[in-house]
Amino acid sequence: MATDTLKSTTGARGASGGLRRLLLDNGALTALIVLVIALSALSGDFLTTDNLLNIGVQAAVTAILAFGVTFVIVSAGIDLSVGSVAALSATVLAWSATAHGVPVVLAVVLAVATGVVAGLVNGFLVSYGKLPPFIATLAMLSVGRGLSLVISQGSPIALPGSVAHLGDTLGGWLPVPVLVMVVMGLLTALVLGRTYIGRSMYAIGGNEEAARLSGLKVKKQKLAIYALSGLFAAAAGIVLAARLSSAQPQAANGYELDAIAAVVIGGASLAGGTGKASGTLVGALILAVLRNGLNLLSVSAFWQQVVIGAVIALAVLLDTVRRRAGATPVSAGTGGGGKGRQAATYGLAAVVTVALVAATSFLHTGSGSGTPKMGLSLSTLNNPFFVQIRAGAQAEAKKLGIDLTVTDAQNDASQQANQLQNFTSSGLGAIIVNPVDSDAASNSVKAADKARIPVIAVDRGVNNARTNALVASDNVAGGELAARTIAQKLGGKGRIVILQGQAGTSAARERAAGFAQGLKEYPGIQVVAQQPADFDRTKGLDVMSNLLQAHPDVQGVIAANDEMALGAVKALGAKAGTSVQVVGFDGTPDGLAAVKNGTLYASVAQQPSQLGRIAVDNALKAVQGKAVDPMVKVQVKVVTKENVAGFTG
Repeated sequence: MATDTLKSTTGARGASGGLRRLLLDNGALTALIVLVIALSALSGDFLTTDNLLNIGVQAAVTAILAFGVTFVIVSAGIDLSVGSVAALSATVLAWSATAHGVPVVLAVVLAVATGVVAGLVNGFLVSYGKLPPFIATLAMLSVGRGLSLVISQGSPIALPGSVAHLGDTLGGWLPVPVLVMVVMGLLTALVLGRTYIGRSMYAIGGNEEAARLSGLKVKKQKLAIYALSGLFAAAAGIVLAARLSSAQPQAANGYELDAIAAVVIGGASLAGGTGKASGTLVGALILAVLRNGLNLLSVSAFWQQVVIGAVIALAVLLDTVRRRAGATPVSAGTGGGGKGRQAATYGLAAVVTVALVAATSFLHTGSGSGTPKMGLSLSTLNNPFFVQIRAGAQAEAKKLGIDLTVTDAQNDASQQANQLQNFTSSGLGAIIVNPVDSDAASNSVKAADKARIPVIAVDRGVNNARTNALVASDNVAGGELAARTIAQKLGGKGRIVILQGQAGTSAARERAAGFAQGLKEYPGIQVVAQQPADFDRTKGLDVMSNLLQAHPDVQGVIAANDEMALGAVKALGAKAGTSVQVVGFDGTPDGLAAVKNGTLYASVAQQPSQLGRIAVDNALKAVQGKAVDPMVKVQVKVVTKENVAGFTG
């Protein structure tokens, strides 16, 4: 009996020690558990089956990219091109299957081959061209994104239905992206742990020269390693396009940083020689859990970036301390040094837990259960126009007693899809969406409609999906107004340039179409150049400065928003408002101030704060079951120096 009791006690201690060692040896896993516990305590919507599957879907693309990047980082390299290669591969698939009638199976093969070729080019530049991996893959990042825009002409391309089904679910509950993520993860584990090339990766990452002297053909191995990274990037691009039902030329922008972060959080070293598939998967899940949880907790879109960055740093710090603690063996007969380091590890984990719970509780802006809850997903908050939409929406929500959660998609259609899924899984009363792209938002809006959540579109509509209302100005009509305004100011004759918005966005396409339509009425107006400046003031300044070198005699500028127009005004200097007339779009406060002082001739004002206010009003009507007009037009007005004083916006 005593022996049995001793064995039972020893077994219990062994199990406890095994769990403790598991957590100590996997700092990322510890951080993930801490996050799940904290977010479950803070939000009743977090730990549900639907939301956990939702998190899996959101983690899938990042995880698949990160699995490919794991191969590179284990071998002491880096791959900054995976986001662009993913977008390029998806674009090749959609372009070949849709525009050129290539059979879908062959189109998929072409897409995968595109990723592999891009990886081989990276590997060749690193191995035989002797370029640093950072430089070689940075070049491919630019080339891949540029080719994606060239092939698509800056517009999304619809996917064939058979490929789009990759974004669906199996059996009505298992999302296909999650299944693909698991398969790719198992393949990564197999390659790293059971193959010659996997062992070669660790050898090269540990000491490249020693690996070469041991007989490894390092250059050829690197070709294969980067080709694998390109292959996984292509797979991620196909899955992402399936989720969005279209290939977006700007898709996966910045995802390379998330992929690298996932690998490092998962325990890999950027110095090479360490890393595993399970750690990378946990790293990707940490990022997805963070974004999902912060959305559910109504944390400010700006604070979300701060919290995510801080938690990434804390997770890596915890893993670093864990490694140092593990450097000194701990046994029953050792002194307190190793145990002290273990205690420090546990202490740091506790600090991380307390800090996370305190921070999210402090930032949590949710209201009581009786308050109507709504979500507003904006395409970006890095633009005064959308900041004004948010301000108008928040002011109206406060007036009506509505708990409004605002998210920032950062001009990323896939990130917006994640945010809309989070809104849907948390069971909000209504969703207001300002789509990054009208096509890409359709699947997410359909899911909300299936969950019987009213959806109001603001500023831009959603294609191929039902919304309760669209609150918007007409971008095409506004573009025509801008074109007529500049043409009439120049007397129907003159040389002008056009600064276009971000390629691939519906607003940029629609306003450009309006410019073209309006200028047809004035054959004396010559457009000497059209260049994108991405709705950004700094890029507007740079692009306009460059165009002035080739066209110093330009007499007019049309910009697709006020930010680019103000950049052009800066580049023109004293010419702005005198020898060169500039017309902007949006009617932002800075734009109207420039109209008032005469440097900007006019702005096509959309009254963005009114868009936000009216969208909230209509969302509340839909929640209450009242009738809502399917199309709510907010007046567009040309504001010049003569009428700016009376314009309220």
